[in-house]
Amino acid sequence: MTLHLVKLCVGADSVEDLQGWVEARLDAMRGAGETPKHFHTTRMIPKRRDELLDGGSLYWVIKGNVQCRQRLADIRPFTDKDGVSRCRLVFDPQIVLTEWQPRRAFQGWRYLQPKDAPRDIDDNRGGWQSLPPELRRELAELGLL
Repeated sequence: MTLHLVKLCVGADSVEDLQGWVEARLDAMRGAGETPKHFHTTRMIPKRRDELLDGGSLYWVIKGNVQCRQRLADIRPFTDKDGVSRCRLVFDPQIVLTEWQPRRAFQGWRYLQPKDAPRDIDDNRGGWQSLPPELRRELAELGLL
């Protein structure tokens, strides 16, 4: 059964910020002759790996709302140079817009059941994605997105 993760996207003010950061990071890897892979390093290692890799995604919380997701491609535990266990969550670089869903701040990541995950946005749904991020945020707070 598929399972997802939800995590705060610290430092990004919008999905566009996140997308720009991903593209810049992948370009830097290409420039360094590395295989471009988008990943996030975390201290905690998910115990439910098989469920997460069975079509799961990481849903990003940006400025208090889940706004997008990235499909999980792999989960790679490792030990850093200081001997601390860590994990790389490897993603498909494509960012999929979702309906906005309010989330309070929390540390780390949380499991997210598919029934609780926001739906993907249909690109033919009216073009609200072209609105400025601040206006989208205000509309979401009013329950209009």
